[in-house]
Order: sequence, then structure tokens, then C-alpha cells
Amino acid sequence: MADALPDTPFLERINSIVGSAGWIDPTRADGYFVDARNRFRGDAQLVVRPSSTNQVSQVVALCNQCGVGLVPYGGGTGGSAGHIDFEQRKIIVLSLERMNAIRSVSQDNDTIDVEAGCVLVNVKEAARQHNRCFGLSLASEGSCTIGGNLSSNAGGVQVLRYGNARDMCLGVEVVLPDGAILKNTGALRKDNTGYDLRHLMIGSEGTLGIITAATLKLFPVPKEIATVMCAFPSPGAALALLGDLRNEVGEAVTAFELMSRFGMDLATRHFPELGDPFEQSHSWFGLVDVEGHIGIGAQLEGVLERMFSSGIVTDAVLAQSGKQRQSLWNLRELAYEYNRQEGVIFSSDTSVPIAEVENFIAAVECALAGINPLLRVNCYGHVGDGNIHVNVFPPEGVARSRFLLVNPTIQNELDIAINETTASCGGSISAEHGIGRVKRDALLKFGDPVKQATMRAIKAAIDPNNIMNPGAVFAN
Repeated sequence: MADALPDTPFLERINSIVGSAGWIDPTRADGYFVDARNRFRGDAQLVVRPSSTNQVSQVVALCNQCGVGLVPYGGGTGGSAGHIDFEQRKIIVLSLERMNAIRSVSQDNDTIDVEAGCVLVNVKEAARQHNRCFGLSLASEGSCTIGGNLSSNAGGVQVLRYGNARDMCLGVEVVLPDGAILKNTGALRKDNTGYDLRHLMIGSEGTLGIITAATLKLFPVPKEIATVMCAFPSPGAALALLGDLRNEVGEAVTAFELMSRFGMDLATRHFPELGDPFEQSHSWFGLVDVEGHIGIGAQLEGVLERMFSSGIVTDAVLAQSGKQRQSLWNLRELAYEYNRQEGVIFSSDTSVPIAEVENFIAAVECALAGINPLLRVNCYGHVGDGNIHVNVFPPEGVARSRFLLVNPTIQNELDIAINETTASCGGSISAEHGIGRVKRDALLKFGDPVKQATMRAIKAAIDPNNIMNPGAVFAN
């Protein structure tokens, strides 16, 4: 295992590779060790900031030779602590932030070649400048990077139409543990020449190599976008609308987000300027985007009229302007922030078959009430792909810190209850955030043992010295 302390000769060799601007002493690099959810404090012997793939290759080769572990760092927004080490391992952080170039854009190929340190919003803007769009849409897109998105196979609100990050990637450039550079970028849509190493690297969370660049798919800019927030009596009604919409407009359904009454109350409590868009109180809400040809909005309205008559939809607000559309989306996209302000004590990243969404929500609320009936639960998420986030809060009026002090095992109990409910519904304990260091034990318990054994064999073959993100994904 990689556990060698970087000494003075090692630091001198690092400096010779990346120069004085290419590394930071950890005492001056606090931002690289902060968990986005304030659960852990990371550490490292050094933060290295290469500016080219060749420099990454040399740094990785040196670390492999010296037995020094590397933790890859993108935008620092990961939800499973895959980007920070908090176990006092003797490692360095390898940040790709200086590798942020848009290498090329091709309208003919509908592709964009970018370096791993490119911030997602900048990739989307570069695509827009060429009358194209990139389909990955995340609340953190102003700070997350393409390397991190691919390493964790990020999802987001438009998976329904465009897929996960891996579905929007044609190729990756990767530095392997021995420093070799795998150049698998390019605009080919078909390449049936053996194992697809691109998909092996995407979602591997930096445990097999360092993604340094990627070729991404672009799509035509839609001619019309229609956004509606609907009210439903139940999550099952939301699924009924989703099915009818897909029958009517097919792949034009780009996003379909589910919110609870409690979630709406949290949004308007902590961001009162948003306001509840409905005059009456409702139990569940769906935020829907359809995009495509001119007239797609009229088709959406036609479906809504049928759903009204059947009682599936009880109310709806159609966005009449870009400003109103953004206001509706803020009710959903600010969920991380208003959950934090409310004092969330546990959050999950669960995926179940779409048909199981309603059963899962009912079952998990029942399971959590069995732990403490006064707990408050906010279930929301990407209902179109079965990804439901469960956020749990202390009883009304009880401070988070006080509640955790009096109930020191509650977070572990919640974790077990949610994971067991997920398994009973045929789901996954990680839909889009990855395993990182937070979910290693859960993966060991709930993951397929044959798959895990195969993953370990691949890891041992490619990274025998375990220098690539040691401690991530695999429980010891």
C-alpha cells in the first residue's frame, strides 16, 4: 500500500516537474481538504497542480516509483468524500484545476474536446457559442469539473433525456498508475476493437487512473423549452404523468423532478423570495421540462388537460418567461442549501426501479418513523430515473447539534434503515454520488460480491501498488 512520506528529494523532483506554481504546501491549501457537507476534514502531504497531461504523467510515474498515493481533485463538490482523504494516509492531492482548456469544438461531429479541469458551466457555454448544448445539468455546475463528473459518473436533472455523464462521453484521455497515457479521445461513434476502457475509467472515482481530458457529445439547441410545475395527490400520480408525457412527446421529456410538501415548505421558509407558486396546499409536486421543436409546449398542455380531467394532476403552473422558469427551478435546485440550513442530519443517494418509487418512499418513511416518529423526512429527486434523495431532520424545534449529541448512533441507524429499504425495493445505495470513502462499508454489505471481487481483481491488475486514490471505493 502507498504509505511513503514525501521527503525532500521527492519534493525537489515534484518541483522540477511542475515548477514552483505547480504545488502548494498543505498549510496554505485549506480549501482542498474541506468536505462539501462539513462531515470530514481531509489532509495530505502536498497539493500538486500540474498544467499538462505530460506533467500529470511524470508526477504519477514518480509517485508509483516512490510508493506515494494520489487523491485526484476536481471541483471539490463530491458527495461521498472520494476527493478527500481523512484517514491520515501519506498521500498527495493531485488537482487538475490548471488543466481547464477547451481544446476544440466540432459542429460537424457534434463534439467538444476539453481538459479535465474545465468547470461544467464553461463547457456548456462553449457549446452554446457554437449553437450546441451539452446535456449534463447539475446544481453545482458553477464549480464542479468534467474530470470529477466523469470519475463519479455524475447524473443530475437531465438524465432522463441525455443519460449520465458516461452516456455523454465518446472518449477519455487517462494517465495510468505507471505514468502511461491512454489516449482514447476522438469523435468516433463506433469503435468495436475490444474492451471499452473509456467506460472502465468513467465511474472508477480515480482508483484506476487520472482522467486528464475527454471528448464529449453535443446536441442541437432545442427550438422551444416548456416548463411546468404540477401538483399531485401522490408520487404514483407523478409517475402516471411521466408515462403519459413520454407516450405523447417521447424523448422531449428532459427533466422530471419530484418534490414533497415538506420540501416546498423548506424552500419557501429559507428562501421566501421564491414563494409557493400555488394558492392551495398540495401534497406532492413535479417540476417538468420538455424541449424540442416549436409547438412542444402546446403538446405538454394537451397532456396536462387530460391529466386534470382524470384527477392525476390537481394544479399546474406553466412558466410564462425565462425568469419564471428559473424561479420554479430554484425551488428544486436550492434543495441542498435549504436542507443544510434546516439542519439535515442524514441524506441518501438512492436509486430504485421507476415503478418502485412510490413504494420506496412509503417504505422508507415508515422505516424512519420506526426509529423516531418525530423525525422529519424530505424525499425528492429525479423521479424519471428512479433517483430519490432521502433527507432526514431532527424533530421540529430541536437543534441539529443537540439532537446528535443526545442520539450519537442515530446517523448509523438511519443509514442502515434506508439501505435496507433500498435493497428490498431492488435498488442501489448510490445512484449518482459514487462510493468514495463514505459508502465503502455499505457497498461491502449491499453490493454484489461477485462484482466486488471482479472490481478488486481489476484494481490489483492495473494499480498493484495502490497509489490511485487509496482508501476510496474499497473497504480494507
